[in-house]
Amino acid sequence: MSKVYDVLIAGGGPVGVALALDLGLRGLSCAVIERRTGLTKIPKGQNLTQRTLEHFHFWGIEPQIRAARLMPAGYPIGEVTCYETLASPYWYASAGREVVRPFYFVDNERLPQYRVEEVMREKLKSLPAVDVFFGWSVSALTQNADAVQLTMVQDGTDERRELTGRYLVGCDGGRSFVRENVGIGRGGSDFDARMALIVFRSRDLHERMKRFPERSTYRVMHPKFQGCWQFFGRIDVGEGWFFHAPVPTEAGDDVDFRKLLFEAAGFEFDYEEDYVGFWDLRVAVADHYQSGRVFIAGDAAHTHPPYGGFGLNNGVEDAANLGWKLAGVLKGWAAPALLESYGAERRAIFKETGEDFIASRIRADHVFLDRYNPHVDRAQFEDAWTKRSNEGVGRAMQYEPNYEGSSVIMGPPGGICTAHGEHRFEARAGHHLAPRMLSTGRNVFDELGDDFTLLAFDGDTPCIAAFRQAAEMLRIPLQIVQDDFAGEIAAYAAKYVLVRPDQYVVWAGNDMPADVHEILAKAVGR
Repeated sequence: MSKVYDVLIAGGGPVGVALALDLGLRGLSCAVIERRTGLTKIPKGQNLTQRTLEHFHFWGIEPQIRAARLMPAGYPIGEVTCYETLASPYWYASAGREVVRPFYFVDNERLPQYRVEEVMREKLKSLPAVDVFFGWSVSALTQNADAVQLTMVQDGTDERRELTGRYLVGCDGGRSFVRENVGIGRGGSDFDARMALIVFRSRDLHERMKRFPERSTYRVMHPKFQGCWQFFGRIDVGEGWFFHAPVPTEAGDDVDFRKLLFEAAGFEFDYEEDYVGFWDLRVAVADHYQSGRVFIAGDAAHTHPPYGGFGLNNGVEDAANLGWKLAGVLKGWAAPALLESYGAERRAIFKETGEDFIASRIRADHVFLDRYNPHVDRAQFEDAWTKRSNEGVGRAMQYEPNYEGSSVIMGPPGGICTAHGEHRFEARAGHHLAPRMLSTGRNVFDELGDDFTLLAFDGDTPCIAAFRQAAEMLRIPLQIVQDDFAGEIAAYAAKYVLVRPDQYVVWAGNDMPADVHEILAKAVGR
């Protein structure tokens, strides 16, 4: 009898490999099918958030990720925004994600996606439960009430193989075969714009950028592009760059890339071109993330422009959200209904991320550029430009994805799953747990278990006993962390905090809840 995998993963990019890492570290068998045998050195997906580095920490690859950086350690990750060209007298360097650093366990990082993938692929080799099929593509799939079967073909040959798994996750990109095969539609904002990507090397440009504070990205806002950005990004410090800019929708090899670069810069500079390509400016989100035993994640579920560093980070969060839920169902301590919460939680987050933090930003820039012009009314423009200089702080503080409305969270009445929120240290149901030092000198995050964790800051009380007993009765793996340090109670505004495997709070309170059994049962979809 052929092997039946716990999970089949179509697509071995960063999201597919992230899911395989999460599942493989939990001892679940996976097969990853990926067409690419090597990695192309196109510097996409560079900005990794603090939240993504938390996942890398728990997967045991955080040090390796940081060691793979091309930028000097500690080099500023934020952006400079310029009006019309890089040579403009109007520019600002606003704060970025560093303003939310206190609410996460580790620092953020910046490095090209291919370097991240190299580290992740190397880690995957150490997991005996994971089989990887590089150079293969999925060509067909079927599912029934018990399993999913796929056919894969080896690229460049006629060889075909069939694999069977209890579940299948499509992490196979924006043109997802899996998504289309199971009939999941998608929609969103289309700006009917074509963008060029140029990867190049220029020490000359690096020297010119010394007029600004040290930053990693330089955004150019020109009125003629109606809010669409031109932006230069560093690959390293000293030579490597990439550049995105709008081009005519029918653009191809006839584009004068040299002119495009120099117009955005406002000056000519020496450079050597390494790569050129194109992409379409649109935001698209799948109508739903599940069809029977088939799920989609990453770009298969949501695509958007590379503005703000949301793509790779949200894809990794998809994997972390789905991974523990699949593990719970496959190991028998969670009900299949738990899997429905994956799409309910993650789709709501990215729908708002795409529309409210990406598309709306493009529209807002368009409105600003139409309304204010230093060549028409300099004083009015300068006043408005100055007020924009702190926009990064507000945007970073307001982007706080949470699952208050989730069916598996003890959230507030009327709560919803949303990308909008407020960063706070208080432990709130549906929100990411903030880090906190214990009386032992260790961080709470160092004590969190692989599954559920009850943080108890009030000694060995009946509440702790009730949670332990309910977990044993429901066969839910629960780790209990006790500490009598009053600082946690003040910071978290709770004596007890139930944390799920992806570091989101299920429930928090100061007294024993009326029904501990109900809280734990709800958390696993029962």
